[in-house]
Order: sequence, then C-alpha cells, then structure tokens
Amino acid sequence: MSDQRKALVVWGGMELHTPERSANVVRDLLQAEGFAVTVTPDYDALGAEDVGDNALVVPVLTAGTLEPEKMGRLIAAIQAGTGLAGFHMGLATSFRDSVPFRYAASCYWVSHPGNIITHRVDVTRGDHPILAGIESFEHTSEQYYLNYDPAVEVLATTTFSGEFHPWRKGVVMPVVFTTMHDRGRVFYSSLGHTADELARPQVREILRRGLLWAARG
Repeated sequence: MSDQRKALVVWGGMELHTPERSANVVRDLLQAEGFAVTVTPDYDALGAEDVGDNALVVPVLTAGTLEPEKMGRLIAAIQAGTGLAGFHMGLATSFRDSVPFRYAASCYWVSHPGNIITHRVDVTRGDHPILAGIESFEHTSEQYYLNYDPAVEVLATTTFSGEFHPWRKGVVMPVVFTTMHDRGRVFYSSLGHTADELARPQVREILRRGLLWAARG
C-alpha cells in the first residue's frame, strides 16, 4: 500500500478569484512535494466518507454550501488530524453559513477598504518555518479586513492607513496565521486574490510552506 500522502483541493465560487487556476497552483505545489492531489469542483468531495484519508484539504472557494451531514464528516476529519489550509477567499469566505466550518476556519472576511491598493505585509514571526528568510514587503492587492479567532498564532500582519475607512486607522490585522482545530493544523494567508498573484515569489512561497505545515504527517 502506498504511503504517498493525499490532498484534496476543491474549487468554486466567484470567477474574479480565478478559483480553478488557483486550485491548479495548489496542485502543482503539492505534487512537487510528492502528494497525490485530487482537484475537483465538486463541493461534496469535502464531505465524502473517506475525506479523512487526506493529509490536507484546501477549499479554494468563495461562499458555497455543504449539507450538515457532509460538513460534519469534514469537521470530524480535521479534528482527527487532517490539515486545513486556505488563502484569500478560501476559509475566509467559504461556507459562510456553517458555524462548525467558521469555527475551524478561524477567520471571516468582512471588508477590503479601497479594493486593490498597495499596502505593506509585515513579517512578525521570522523565526517560524513558514516565514523564515522572508522579509516584509509591499503588496498590491486587496487588503483584507478580517474577524478572526484570538487563538490564532499570527505570523504576518498589515496595518490599515485609514485612507479609505478612517474609523479603522492604525488597526493591525493578521495576513498569515496558523492554529489548531483539535488535532488538525490550520493555515491561512489572506494573500492570493488571483492565480497571477500566487505567482509572486513571496506569496507563492508562503503558500507552499503553509500547505506543508498544515498537512498531516
């Protein structure tokens, strides 16, 4: 029996997020690390009876729904050790109406003041393997404003200037974080609005390392 780790990447939702292309970026990153990767637009794959056989699940999804029984299987798999990873809309906007998923995802997108703007990503945990050797950098994309779980370990942040929403001037917001959901590792990066953005070296490397960090085994 093969000991090759399996990963499931499920894509869908708003086309402006280039979900299929972005899912294929995740596939390529994981295949290069020896994973057997399934990429599908079938949301039900996340709730399959064997979803727990995956070392990692990556929802590249905006919004979406999953039947409670199937969501229960996904959450049980994460709690038993299957990793959960997401970027930009994935996790932050996926399955908005599912309380169990929101608890696991540990963040919720609420705004991106100014839409596409240039802002700074500040590396705050350069000692963490996901950010080691990566310097703070300027980034042009949506600057995500999140509601997030205080249990997360923040690895990189961004600060809101107040130019677009003055009442939020000076707010420091996580950009990259990790946490646990029972025995499952959870990784999130708000970077990666489109597949083209995932080609930027720092963004791609943070994602690659985060995927590997989250994956079981």
